[in-house]
Amino acid sequence: MNNCCFIIILIMTSLLQISSASAESAKDNYRTYCMQCHGMAGQGMGLNIQDMSVQPRDHTDTKAMSTRTDSELFKVIKEGGLAISKSSLMPPWADTLTDNEIDDLVKHLRKLCQCDNQTK
Repeated sequence: MNNCCFIIILIMTSLLQISSASAESAKDNYRTYCMQCHGMAGQGMGLNIQDMSVQPRDHTDTKAMSTRTDSELFKVIKEGGLAISKSSLMPPWADTLTDNEIDDLVKHLRKLCQCDNQTK
């Protein structure tokens, strides 16, 4: 194998590892910051719902989640529910998560809802 092919394979392998790490990090962040309200499986049935006046979003609801763009999802995670005229119970995570982590969470939400990425 020549050096050019080896370098290309090395780069592709590195990119796959980074992508896999980002997906795993997004799952961890979802468990840490979202699960209490949205539940382990993302169905809006977290531990906190008994004390909430508004039912958290079901992230597995393909129809409802498909109506939200990636930019709206990013904004609500970063700035909280009021930023997109939703519940004030959804806290802003801007001081906790980086923009890259929020982007990864948006991708994770798209996997949960099994809906295509929407334009920003």
